[in-house]
Amino acid sequence: MKNRKRAGVLAAACVIGAAALGAYLLSRPAEPETVSREAKPFTGDISVSIATTGTVQPRNRLEIKPAINGRIEEVLVSEGQAVRTGQVLVWMSSTERAALIDAARAQGGESTRYWEEAYKPIPVVSLINGTVIVRGVEPGATVSTTTAILVISDRLIVKADVDETDIGRVKTGQRAVIGLDAYPEVKVGARVDLISYESTVVNNVTMYKVEIIPDSVPEVFRSGMSANVSIVEKSRKKALLVPSEAIISDSEERFVTVKGRGKTPEKRAVTTGIADDKNTEILTGLTGDETLIIVTKKFTPASDAAQGKNPFQPERRKPR
Repeated sequence: MKNRKRAGVLAAACVIGAAALGAYLLSRPAEPETVSREAKPFTGDISVSIATTGTVQPRNRLEIKPAINGRIEEVLVSEGQAVRTGQVLVWMSSTERAALIDAARAQGGESTRYWEEAYKPIPVVSLINGTVIVRGVEPGATVSTTTAILVISDRLIVKADVDETDIGRVKTGQRAVIGLDAYPEVKVGARVDLISYESTVVNNVTMYKVEIIPDSVPEVFRSGMSANVSIVEKSRKKALLVPSEAIISDSEERFVTVKGRGKTPEKRAVTTGIADDKNTEILTGLTGDETLIIVTKKFTPASDAAQGKNPFQPERRKPR
């Protein structure tokens, strides 16, 4: 009788152990499947850029204010018009001249012409070469010495904010590309002209102002527009490139796997250069005629058991 009980206990233990082993095997995550493909080195252009944002602003913004109080008689320029140093922009009368001429006009006769000839209007001239970006007055307006009657900018540029973690990668003279939020199709070549020595804090992040000078100012540029800037840190034309996933690194070197003689995979040490988010430049180690073998891991979705479900629990029927 005891032997029968002992045999029953052993049998039950075996069943429980087998069930536990099966549950473990089912619940264990599947090993990722390796997938290999072939690729050829190719020649192309590659670059690494620093992306940032900025604002279209005048490099030098000059407000034109009259030297005396008085009245505007004539405005000779419009917004968007190019002007040069010394060009007459506005004719104005002093307060005294305006009062005399107004009185003469009220009387009528030849007195108006007399006072207009005897008491000449005062010219307001441009102090720089540039473009009129604001016309703040019209003829007949009364102005004072604090009134900005015109605003002139010498050139529209982009003032960008660069994070302190990236500012060390930015150098004057580097090429850049400017894009506008208002005109996504417009892309303007530019260069880095000035890097600020003083930082500013924007949303608790230390930033540095960088002035980007466009090669030419498009007609659509307007002061205050939001701009996207891509500053080219490194670039190479006609470089030998391979997919970045083909590069294998260890503690001492970098290498790729190539198809050798008899189609046997061989490890080939390489020296790499510029790398972007897709490709890597090869400086030495490949000629370009090789066939690369790229091995990647393919992950499959976890089974129900791997997601924590009991493999022995029956599924509930869905309501009809």
